Formats: sequence, structure tokens, C-alpha cells
Amino acid sequence: MADHYEVLGVDRSATTDEIKKAYRRLARELHPDVNPGADASERFKLVTHAYDVLSDPQQREQYDLGPQAGFGGGGGNFGGFSDIFETFFGGGQQTRGPRSRRERGQDALVRVEVDLDEIVFGTKREIEIDTAVLCETCHGDCCAPGTTPVTCDICRGSGQIQRTVRSLLGNVMTSSPCGTCRGYGTVIPNPCPTCQGQGRVRARRTVPVDIPGGVETGLRLQLPGQGEVGPAGGQSGDLYLEIKVKHHDQFSRNGDDLLATLEVQMTDAILGTKANLKTLDGEVSFDIKPGTQSAEVVTVKERGITHLRGSGRGDLKIGIQVATPTKLTGKEQELIKQFAGGRKVSPPALTHFQQGLFAKLRDRFLNI
Repeated sequence: MADHYEVLGVDRSATTDEIKKAYRRLARELHPDVNPGADASERFKLVTHAYDVLSDPQQREQYDLGPQAGFGGGGGNFGGFSDIFETFFGGGQQTRGPRSRRERGQDALVRVEVDLDEIVFGTKREIEIDTAVLCETCHGDCCAPGTTPVTCDICRGSGQIQRTVRSLLGNVMTSSPCGTCRGYGTVIPNPCPTCQGQGRVRARRTVPVDIPGGVETGLRLQLPGQGEVGPAGGQSGDLYLEIKVKHHDQFSRNGDDLLATLEVQMTDAILGTKANLKTLDGEVSFDIKPGTQSAEVVTVKERGITHLRGSGRGDLKIGIQVATPTKLTGKEQELIKQFAGGRKVSPPALTHFQQGLFAKLRDRFLNI
């Protein structure tokens, strides 16, 4: 028997692509529909068989081992027409069964607004969504009660219609989804009156949700299987919750730290005092040290937001703003003058440009 590599006209080191290109060229030249001669027909069989062997990595390896691997004799499988289909039409003839009516449902996205105090420790919500749910009449069967689907009499349950198409290589069998049953292989003569044969209906339902502490605006939470039910009662998609944290009048957020500004009277800043501040989860007390300046930051540990990943909480950082009185009585002015007169201070002088209070607080918050 002729050597397969010689039949295809390629070297023994030829790549798979080189073997396929050689086969394409010879198949176009020798196919009986193109070249009806007897010699061409025999050569076509040899070319096809050679390609069958060399295009399969395992068979090629066995062939390269020699006659003891089982390729020394004549004959062989000449069923190479499937390879012709693969070569010219991108894939061999495949037998497909009917497709299922049951399909996975679509995912759903819902935007949820939460207050800042709700994300300190997390919260529970009940979210109402308008989505597809399983039909309670047919339970996804799509048929009216007491009826069942019947086999399509056009495709006889295969879901495919086969047609013969003439081509350069002769008659080619093609298949396409049946137009009567749309590829399902069955038809539903009596569809469910509730869902019109869809197996699902639109409805409003309530989904309980646990929103963990530490979430932030833009974060999406995934709830598997809480999206839309698929056609014919197919697997439900997922529900995604996109979080938006509402603005708070007193507190802002930097990562898992809470930021706030506390106004302190000038006398309290000078002499020191004890401050009580109502936070998002209760009251905290801390000392204002004597001589406290504007833009100083007091840190209260573990009174911020719960970490989304891991344990513990962020801190509460309080920026101090010293309030200077603008209206003084005569007696108050006299006391201030006496206080100023008893201190030796430098006269006012230009210094480097100072940022505003909030800008300074921001920088200090970020650098702590």
C-alpha cells in the first residue's frame, strides 16, 4: 500500500494544517463529481483514507510506528466524506436531537438605597421585584391541565428538517430547525391558559435580603437563583443588588472610617473640656485637651464601619473647629484685653498660605 505521506504529497514532519491544505487541494481535483475517471476515483479513495489516518493524532502516531501497529495491510475505512464536509463546510454531518423548552432565566438587577447608619453593622431588607415566576397552573409544563405535548408530525420528533442541496461535491445533506415545532420536536395543541404556554408569568414578589456591614456605593451583591424563572420552568437566573449609600448630614465616610466635625467654643479649646457626641450607634465621650487648635483630629477607636471582609471596625475621626465669638459685651471685651495684655505674643506676620479648615481636615484625616 502506498505511503500516506506520499499520497498527500507532504513530508513526514508536516503539520496538521499542512496535511489539511494538501487534502483540500487533492479532494477538489479528484472528487468523482469533478473528475469522473476511474483512476481519479481510486486516487480519491487513497487520498481520503490517508487524510483519515494522518489527521487523527493517535492514528498518525500508530501509523508512524510501522506495520506492527496495524497499518501494514490494505483496505481500511474509506468513510472520508465526513471529512469532506468538515473541509468545505466547517463541520461534519451531525445528528442533533430536539432542543429543550426549559432554559435558564435572565439575571435581574435592582438598585437599593441604604442609610449610612445601616451599613455600620449591616441590615436586613425585603426587596420587592417585578419578575418572571413559575406558573402555578401548569408548573412549567406549558400545557393546559390534563394535556401533554404531542410529537411533531413534520419532523417526527427530531426537531430538525433535512434537505438535500446540490453542490460542487454532489448532493449535500443539510439540516435546520423544524419551523413547525421550532426545534422542540413536540407541539403544544392546548397551551396553558394562565401563561399562554410559557411555563412562567410576570408577578411581583418579595425577596428577603441580608445587606452586610461595610458595603459601599457601586458594590453589587449577588443572590444566586433569585432572578427570573426560565421558560418552561427552567433554572432561575441570579439577582444582583447594586448598593447606593445615602448622604448623611453629619457623618461622611473614608474607607471604613467615619468622619465628623465638632465645633468647640474658644474657651473650651483653651481650657479643655469633655465632649459628648451622638454617633450612628450610640453616644461617645472624649476629652478636648487644653490648647486644642482648629483642624486637630480626635480619633475614637472602633466606632466606625464594620469591615466588609474580615473582622473589626474602622475608627471615628472627629475634626475640631474652634469657634471664635463675634459679639462680645463690654465686660467680655475688657477681660479679653486683660488676658491679651498679660501675654507676650509676636505681632501678626505673613506666613505660608493656609488652606481652609475643611481642606486641612481632609488632609489630616487622610494622613492619620
